[in-house]
Amino acid sequence: MTSFVVPRDGRAATDRSFLFVLGSSRPDGNTEILARAAAEQLPAEIPQRWVDLSALPLPDFQDGRHETDALPGGESEETLRRATVEATDIVLASPLYWYTLSAGTKRYLDYWSGWLTAPGSDFKERMAGRTLWGVTVMADRDEAVGDGLVTTLNNSAAYLRMRFGGVLFGNGSRPGQVRADERAAIRAKTFFQRAAPLARFPYEEGAGER
Repeated sequence: MTSFVVPRDGRAATDRSFLFVLGSSRPDGNTEILARAAAEQLPAEIPQRWVDLSALPLPDFQDGRHETDALPGGESEETLRRATVEATDIVLASPLYWYTLSAGTKRYLDYWSGWLTAPGSDFKERMAGRTLWGVTVMADRDEAVGDGLVTTLNNSAAYLRMRFGGVLFGNGSRPGQVRADERAAIRAKTFFQRAAPLARFPYEEGAGER
């Protein structure tokens, strides 16, 4: 196995932990296949946690920032919140749906808004300096059609002063088709080895390379 890049914030590689958030509506889909191929390259001592959003009954987010009474959080929300703040690296694995994230993945990000403003929350402070990554598989071979997804992730990371490692792209539509994408397979071998810079507005090509 090739060497693993030490983060620029000075953490040792062994201090890292990865949360993989699966946002597909199809089990064992192409995006999950590609994400797992990339995760296989991580050193064994780095913990991985996988969360399938389709298996967690998470209702649509209700914005309660200006309400007098806090909205009660459910068990699924708390599971996701804890998993998020406990990870140093968050990987959003979402197929490209209408040129951006899947509905389930976007709903998960919407909940970040609630965690930011919850009474006594230190969510923004805890997320600063952590790293956000993306993995997506799409039917189109032109990766430019995924710019909306890239922008969403980069800007979300920039708002929270996180690092952005970019997006690992793959091609496929039918189940398992991404396995024939040799370019994606090659990229997956080194995707998590790159140094992820602090995300900035606007997204700059090469700052968090695809």
